[in-house]
Amino acid sequence: MFKTLEGLVADFSKWVWDWPLLVLLIGGGLFFLIYSRFTPFLYFRHAIDILRGKYDDENDPGQLSHFQALSSAIAATVGMGNISGVAVAIATGGPGAVFWMWISAVIGMATKFYTCSLSVMYRSEEKDGSLLGGPMYVITKGLGRHWKPLAIFFALAGLVGTLPAFTANQMTQTVVDVMNLQEADKLYIGITLAILASLVVLGGIKRIGLVASRLVPFMVILYFITVITILILQIEEVPEMFVLIFSDAFSGKAVAGGALGYLIKTGIKRGSFSNEAGVGTAPMMHGTAKTKEPIREGLVAMIGPAIDTLLVCTLTALAILSTGVWKNSESNGISLTLQAFNSVLPYGLGDIVVIVMVLVFALSTLFSYSYYGTTCLGFLTKPKYGKYYNYIYIASIVVAAVVKIDFAINLIDSAFALMAIPTVLSGLILAPKVNAMAKVYFEKLKA
Repeated sequence: MFKTLEGLVADFSKWVWDWPLLVLLIGGGLFFLIYSRFTPFLYFRHAIDILRGKYDDENDPGQLSHFQALSSAIAATVGMGNISGVAVAIATGGPGAVFWMWISAVIGMATKFYTCSLSVMYRSEEKDGSLLGGPMYVITKGLGRHWKPLAIFFALAGLVGTLPAFTANQMTQTVVDVMNLQEADKLYIGITLAILASLVVLGGIKRIGLVASRLVPFMVILYFITVITILILQIEEVPEMFVLIFSDAFSGKAVAGGALGYLIKTGIKRGSFSNEAGVGTAPMMHGTAKTKEPIREGLVAMIGPAIDTLLVCTLTALAILSTGVWKNSESNGISLTLQAFNSVLPYGLGDIVVIVMVLVFALSTLFSYSYYGTTCLGFLTKPKYGKYYNYIYIASIVVAAVVKIDFAINLIDSAFALMAIPTVLSGLILAPKVNAMAKVYFEKLKA
């Protein structure tokens, strides 16, 4: 019985993350991009000013500053996908896949502008004055109570989709591989991770925001410095790498059989996994921002895919391509990234850098994802009961660390796909509301 269920979930996950979800996310994103007439992109500098705190007002409603909200959202998306996912894209799709990851990032920026603006427009205020946002509140408050089944559908999928199974499992496996530990040591690694995560997640959204705002800049800068060092050592290879990315993007030569459609799908799929635009997680975090202007938070949220995919994923891709390990290696995922670092950096330094980045990236993801689950449970019950999700979440870290969890990963991937349906659908229906508010905001800005 369980084997049958496991097979069905695996088949569904494989099918839904193929063309169905790509059409939904990329098709929806293209609509947002065209419907906005690229206007939000013209205010990217203004978005940076908002992020720097130029427009912060302590009297505005909300729990997190713009910077903390973005940091917490990025903490959730900048994770294993940026280190191992890019390697998978190159190994299976060739250098051209990187170009299509960039395309997914630009489209994802438009999606996040709309979905996160809506999350602030239609957020719920609790008795204690705290604010909650996310697709479920956008649906019930923006579309009306008769749409509530769709909101419940999102929250139920969110309870599964935000579990830390993949991150905890891959992080544990990386530590075991790099440090040559035994399989039995996974339990102790899992317990350590659970303790570290509990110190942050049990402190609630404000502690998560505070830790993320300090952790995210550190991890991005450290990764940037490391990869730039590799690129400087390989500087003569870098121009050729960009030429290779653009030339292969439309030829599909690097892919077995030269299938251009497969190449495009690989790049866009990995980009979508990386920045999670349209899935509905980021709007829950951005919905807590201290602001009276929804468009401001939409602009800040738009920066997320730029940092996550255009910057961090590109750094990983250039490190792998410039070192040439992708041509002769049968490795995939984290192993390929590790080979790239070790081929250039002094002996042992590559291992150290990768293990540090995996720890930091994965821990930051663990911290933020707990909040998404508590928000979903709070919506399904009452917000005050949402905190009990944290105990399930912490326990699942230990379980995920010690077991082979192909079934759990497929289940979580499937839940992510299901979360995207209400998120994108509500965004498409309410897009005119965002455009109307954006027009007023931008005119006021020019005045």
